[in-house]
Amino acid sequence: MEAPTAKRGVYPLHGYKLGLYRLPITLEDPDEIKSVHDGMKNTFEMDHYADRVYSTYRWKEQNMDDPEASGYKEVDLSVTVEVVTGEVVDIIYQVFPIEKFGDPQWVQGYRKKADHFAKMMIDTILRNTILADKMIKHYTEDKKMSEDEATRQLEELTPLAKIIPDAKPKVKAADALEDVSAGGVPDTPAAWDVSGAKPGPIDVGYKSKMSASSPYSIGSHTIKTWGRKDVDNKVLGVWGEFVSVDFDICIGDGACIDACPVDVYEWFDTPGNAGSNRKPIMAREPDCIFCLACEAVCPPKAIKIFEQK
Repeated sequence: MEAPTAKRGVYPLHGYKLGLYRLPITLEDPDEIKSVHDGMKNTFEMDHYADRVYSTYRWKEQNMDDPEASGYKEVDLSVTVEVVTGEVVDIIYQVFPIEKFGDPQWVQGYRKKADHFAKMMIDTILRNTILADKMIKHYTEDKKMSEDEATRQLEELTPLAKIIPDAKPKVKAADALEDVSAGGVPDTPAAWDVSGAKPGPIDVGYKSKMSASSPYSIGSHTIKTWGRKDVDNKVLGVWGEFVSVDFDICIGDGACIDACPVDVYEWFDTPGNAGSNRKPIMAREPDCIFCLACEAVCPPKAIKIFEQK
């Protein structure tokens, strides 16, 4: 995300190419700063010093595919993004001269790749950490956008982001809403992990703990739903009687679509949902062969397959 106030150019002390992204938000609470580090530590190489968080991505360049071939060379390269917090938030990265890495004159497109990887890291950090909440708050309060418009704005500004489940700090128990059901399943997004998606796995007893809600028809098939609150897709609940998916846990990664041997799922737009703006819907639910492949590959464990009687 590049703010209108962003500066690009050459850092005068080092002569390295520099990218600076200045965000119109504040991040001064030590716990919030630490949450940026902790949220990304399983994705990038992270360091944290006082008011600064460092994120490093490493990759390997090779001059040919076969390591056993004559003349084979390789070099390990990296780019580091620095999040500087305080009264404003600056995200900085520097692309070092290729000479820093010895004599890899054969490396092609180094700066372009480093720029791309740095942007990917920045997009991922902005989309998955507490910075996302602060940017959306900025858009809704200062820019007078709706929450849906603010979310779309952030998504458009972070096209290279990787979606990282559970990357934001958990809501404290005292802040959770009081309308949690008897089974302990929160009914609204405010009581979930603030990354957006409700934490998994799916509660297999949802049929007895959630109220049946409006069904959804797709083609010739009508999908039963439980706990569906809104028509604007903010709280979707659990869909499917036999191929059951808690859409508020689902992060829309598509692993189930790839895994299903009989094409039960297809993409379905869900704008406004906290977990993701599209889901794999069980459009051909009756075709399920109970292989459990989708259930096994779902990262947040949002799927439960029941054998049809």
